[in-house]
Amino acid sequence: MPSMQSTLGDSGIAEELAESQRQISIAEFFEKNKHMLGFDSGARALVTAVKEGVDNSLDACEEADIFPDIYVEIEDLGDYYRLVIEDNGPGITKDQIPKVFGKLLYGSRFHKREQNRGQQGIGISAAVLYAQLTSGKPAKITSRTKGSSEAQYFELIIDTDTNEPEISVEETASWDRPHGTRIELELEANMRARQSLHEYVEQTAVVNPHARIEFAEPSLEEPLKFERADGAELPAETEEIRPHPHGVELGTLLKMLEATDSYSVSGFLQEEFTRVGQKTADSVVDRFRDRHFGREMAWRPPQVHEDADVQAAVRGAVANKGKDATKTFAEAVAGTIADRDRVAYHQLREIVDSKAETVANDFGTTFGSTVREKATEAAWTQILGGDEKESRTDAITADLYKLVDAATSTRKDDATIQGLAERLAAKFVGSEDRRHRLTRDDLTEYVDRAADATEEYDDATFGETARENVIEEVWAVMVTVPDDPPTVSAIADDRDAASELLEAMRATDIMSPPTGCLAPITEELVLSGLKKEFDADFYAAATRDAAVHGGDPFIVEAGIAYGGELEDSSSVDVMRFANRVPLVYQRGACATTDVVKEINWRNYGLDQPGGSGIPNGPAVVMIHVASTNVPFTSESKDAVANVPEIESEIELAVREAARDLKSYLKKRRSMRKRREKQDKLATILPEMAEKLASVTGREEPDIDEALARIMNNVLVERVVEDGTATISIENNSDRNADVALTEILGAEPQNANGANVVEMDGEYYLKWSPTVSSGETARLEYSIDDDADSEIAVEGIDDEKLTIQQ
Repeated sequence: MPSMQSTLGDSGIAEELAESQRQISIAEFFEKNKHMLGFDSGARALVTAVKEGVDNSLDACEEADIFPDIYVEIEDLGDYYRLVIEDNGPGITKDQIPKVFGKLLYGSRFHKREQNRGQQGIGISAAVLYAQLTSGKPAKITSRTKGSSEAQYFELIIDTDTNEPEISVEETASWDRPHGTRIELELEANMRARQSLHEYVEQTAVVNPHARIEFAEPSLEEPLKFERADGAELPAETEEIRPHPHGVELGTLLKMLEATDSYSVSGFLQEEFTRVGQKTADSVVDRFRDRHFGREMAWRPPQVHEDADVQAAVRGAVANKGKDATKTFAEAVAGTIADRDRVAYHQLREIVDSKAETVANDFGTTFGSTVREKATEAAWTQILGGDEKESRTDAITADLYKLVDAATSTRKDDATIQGLAERLAAKFVGSEDRRHRLTRDDLTEYVDRAADATEEYDDATFGETARENVIEEVWAVMVTVPDDPPTVSAIADDRDAASELLEAMRATDIMSPPTGCLAPITEELVLSGLKKEFDADFYAAATRDAAVHGGDPFIVEAGIAYGGELEDSSSVDVMRFANRVPLVYQRGACATTDVVKEINWRNYGLDQPGGSGIPNGPAVVMIHVASTNVPFTSESKDAVANVPEIESEIELAVREAARDLKSYLKKRRSMRKRREKQDKLATILPEMAEKLASVTGREEPDIDEALARIMNNVLVERVVEDGTATISIENNSDRNADVALTEILGAEPQNANGANVVEMDGEYYLKWSPTVSSGETARLEYSIDDDADSEIAVEGIDDEKLTIQQ
């Protein structure tokens, strides 16, 4: 039966297929796959187009150090919708306008490791492409750079065959903005996603409190206006950084090795990565040596009474150097060895070289490389236990016995430990490499085989933990070799070596990447944004330290608003952001949502039926991921991928803010119970006082004072007698009270010692800040007319714990 290839070849079909194959432009690809960019429906397309235009405007303004002033308008034209987005940014030069709006995958940010909203160079040009596909109308762009007398006006579409702009109108125009950019698109769309549109604009205002945004759409009688938060500043200026060693993947590392100009591994690490100086590079290189060359086993040297054997062996290995020189050399080598706890082969060679140089200088003779090699081998033989295999086995077994004994449980008997040590020693004695140089994998194999044999023949048990402990104990006494690592070009040509370098980089403790490439919102502005858009009772925010994923640093921030106008909400609203951009769609496919669902919100005071899922309650939870490269799930940039490092940071940030919510809710519940108790007492005590007065014939006691003492409140009481006002602060609680007391008087006080007195519009403000110990009373005095108006306000004490009697 003929093969398919031969059949195709005979008929010429293969040639025909080859002729029909051609390169596909990126514009042509997305023309047929516009859903991948978020243009899969008319409703969503409008949201995506607004999002891409606003993102571009915000980025442009911030890069030019301009407070963003953005206008968005949607107009219903009947068959189509007109979308207008304009900003007060720096504008775009005439040559760049067609490329920015008329060419996909064209941008300035893709190769930069710094935080930006746009990353791929697709967004706004994709909106242009969708508009021309659905309406057949070109995009209309007006842009004016700062200082230019006129604006540049273009009408263009994208040639999908070539992914190049096709310009139909190019002219100068007048525009009332001194600088900025305006884009007008007509596109097939609908307003079914009106709520999503509003959410996007509102949430953009929350995480960009420095921006002013005006939004108009057909259902609004007047545009929505989102003003800048008071005191809001532009995001911190970012700066590009190099990748971090902990996040680089093997393919990327190979590419970097091929592209670098560095010759040495150390130079490559310092030149191409962030947070790698000489000391860190040395640590990485040492770990690379361990993986590439292996470590050398360091053995305990012969005991003092056996020094003579080492000396004799070294003297026997040296010939024709004179009796005195040879003796001195042998004694020096043996003495240095005896002073060491352990000696590896390369360390022994260093000892021999050092003593050879010293003795040669003292005696005017030379110890060449051959002599040194013979001396090293002779001394090494004695360190290993002598010429006889049996004696070497005994010496190495005795050494390994101590290591195995230290590593294993006390439940292992001596016979079991001895059996493992003997079998492990046999591996070293039988090795062809007299230097006993092993990689970690080689050592693991040695231990596993010895442990298996011990289990088989000695009826003992060596589990995974015991084996790993033995490996760790032996590996710890092995020594990193000083061999020069391969050059960068050699590693680039050797995938295994590159993998070893990557493992060494990941195993080395390296500082977190610098955060100058990121512009987090910061806790203060997260709170400002939430307070600006939500009238709530409680706010909390948390900003995590920078972490690393894929060589890119990222920061996670979280914020919570609770209560107030949110009381009508049945379930918690989760707001997701990436690089200050709201993520409106694909909520269920986002790592942010997954993390929120997995948190046990009952621990933080919110209802969560079933113990998982989005919790119930009058709250908003916002999460912001700031990164030099956000790992989105698709080109539409609607959801963050489930990356473990990012998920972990999201959870930690949310939990940090949630702990503050838990404290607030706990305190609120406590205050509610306190109010209920106080209300009951306030109902009961007057009746008791009335009955007491009727029985005793005395006046009714002061209910406020009694209630304050029963409730352990701070009691503030003001009395005026004969022109002297006295304010008593009685602390009935079990802890010190830091009181901030302000009194407003209608007449000027005298002798108000200890008070800060300020006159304003004929009224006098007296401010005290005493600390009153538990069970103590503080008294504040001043002179004043008896009939002067007075009003007291106290801060620093919860209302439920305060009683003011005036």
